[in-house]
Amino acid sequence: MRDFHLPGRSTVLATNGMCATSHPLAAQTAIDTLKRGGNAMDAAIAGAVLLGICEPQMTGIGGDCFVLWSDPKDEKIKALNGSGRAPAVLKASDLRDLGHETLPIHSPHAVTIPGAIDAFCKLANDVGKLGLDTLLAPAIHYAEAGVPVAPRVAFDWANDASTLQGAGRDHFLLQGKVPQPGQIFRAPGQAEVLRRIAKDGRDAFYSGEIAEDMIAALNAAGGLHTLDDFAATSASPTTPTSGLCEGIELVEHPPNGQGATAHLLLNILSHFDIAGMEPWGAERAHIEAEATKLAYDARNRFIADADHMTRLDHMLSLDTAKSLAALINPAKAMADPKALSEAVHKDTIYICVVDADGMAVSLIYSIFHGFGSGIASERFGILFQNRGAGFTLEEGHPNEAAGGKRPLHTIIPGMLAQEGKAFMPFGVMGGSYQCTGHARFVTNHLHFGLSPQEAIDAPRAFADESGLKMERGYSDQVRQALSDLGHNVVVPDTAIGGAQAILMRDDGVLEGGSDPRKDGCALGY
Repeated sequence: MRDFHLPGRSTVLATNGMCATSHPLAAQTAIDTLKRGGNAMDAAIAGAVLLGICEPQMTGIGGDCFVLWSDPKDEKIKALNGSGRAPAVLKASDLRDLGHETLPIHSPHAVTIPGAIDAFCKLANDVGKLGLDTLLAPAIHYAEAGVPVAPRVAFDWANDASTLQGAGRDHFLLQGKVPQPGQIFRAPGQAEVLRRIAKDGRDAFYSGEIAEDMIAALNAAGGLHTLDDFAATSASPTTPTSGLCEGIELVEHPPNGQGATAHLLLNILSHFDIAGMEPWGAERAHIEAEATKLAYDARNRFIADADHMTRLDHMLSLDTAKSLAALINPAKAMADPKALSEAVHKDTIYICVVDADGMAVSLIYSIFHGFGSGIASERFGILFQNRGAGFTLEEGHPNEAAGGKRPLHTIIPGMLAQEGKAFMPFGVMGGSYQCTGHARFVTNHLHFGLSPQEAIDAPRAFADESGLKMERGYSDQVRQALSDLGHNVVVPDTAIGGAQAILMRDDGVLEGGSDPRKDGCALGY
């Protein structure tokens, strides 16, 4: 139970419906949508699109999404991949010939076709109840009237504003300056785009004046995008993957998302007594860091567009996890996971909603890095993602950049289920951290019995190429112990990621948590 002497957040409890997300206006919009008779999908779409106005450094209509949802009629968990593809004529060899070893992240070559709008239109038509015009109305209103910039949003804006180029600076700076907390941000061009989508559906975005505006901006910067690329964009239904932890199913999106990495990571951790470790101690942090290194090395080798990946079974195999777990030394940090595992084989919003009928939606929506590519269209101010940065230029790699392919994606919505029935939509933001974040959230909840809010509040650590990042929630003694094991311990300037979750209890009560690292909240009624 929470110590009420200390600052913190109470778990939010309700019975009719709930939303948890990273901005209060979006959470309120989702609840208003439920009260108007919408279902959880309606509410999630309405809130998500608004988040592109409230948190434009994180997401927007120039980005991608992935969605998991439970259908209360058949209790099945379904998935839709709303990620876009590279323009048809993109070739990794051409970029290598230009001297690039990696895909330049702020170039038009990193801009894949935005897929989220097609996904939202499909879901509104096929799953929702209220209609696209109703769902987009709140975002249209706030794009025109403006939104006061929230504190965490202002912090991120200042950190990422240097990414903005050309028209991006015109549309996303206020008189050339980064907005301060409380200043009003408006996006009238996006309001017009959303108004047209509300009237004419996805074709308003992927053809005609809006598409021409986007293509003109990308081509002017050297991009290879065409009207045919935009017209061909289509979200794809997929079959979710699942894996067990303590008898509970973790449900993830299949590739090109990195959800299989979360499965592999949890399977590696199953070979250690995580529940017997001090929750915020050095032993658990060390084992998780080593497991992360090995799981992410496998991710970087194998995960790609589903049409080009052949090793999904290897990623999900319990034998793979067992072999990798055997490489972990409890007394020493590994320097190079690639050498050890050879024989064995950044910015986002998240929203979850549960309605009175038991539909649960787990939706993640992103432009990747802060302000994405930094490139925006001139007329409508549509900021483009840089998801193509998820490709590799390595010749012959399954994730090698090529026309019509989807890149490896970091964004992964999650769902916990028992005997196939969903009981907790959840998600973790934070770029590559998300797989580790899923494993950390699941083990916090299942191994240590933490509520959704407590599991989210807990301190985080993440091993990446810069070292072992550890939030200030860990003690100096723990950081020193990990340094003694050989980790390069780093305290990051920015808190690691964010998260939301809603537990659907057996007694009918909904229990929501939202990350204090962000500006948002959980709301119910």
